[in-house]
Amino acid sequence: MSRLSAITIDDTGLAAPTPEIEQERKVAIFDLLEDNSFLLPGREGRETPAGPFALNLAIRERRLVFDLRSEADEGLAEFQLSLGPFRQVVKDYFQICESYFDAVKKLPPSQIEAIDMARRGIHNEGARVVQERLEGKAQLDIDTARRLFTLICVLHWGA
Repeated sequence: MSRLSAITIDDTGLAAPTPEIEQERKVAIFDLLEDNSFLLPGREGRETPAGPFALNLAIRERRLVFDLRSEADEGLAEFQLSLGPFRQVVKDYFQICESYFDAVKKLPPSQIEAIDMARRGIHNEGARVVQERLEGKAQLDIDTARRLFTLICVLHWGA
């Protein structure tokens, strides 16, 4: 039961997402709910909270907020992370995605594939940053981190 069972994005006060950003959010949430690994370790002598977990992801006061609750809506943990470590990789990811979407319209498949490989590399770097920032707070696999990075990018877009 070490998994996320519900995910909400609190985009209160953020710019409305474009249709493309909204689609990215829907796909990332769907993929996360289908397959993820997320565990809250025991801390300071407390037991490990049992999952599954409901995650509310938000940006508040220029900080990334992970609010984790039980399925019964009991607060289990809240992490507030600086956005600074995410800024460059999010910026790079948006730039390469823009290049990719432009390439799909006019470049041959070999060039599209090269751009897509670079996009995946930056996405993996973002996932690594997610894992580093959550170290000691939560344990998650690389696929879960990749999908969370996508959601963080969605939030950054509106912030």
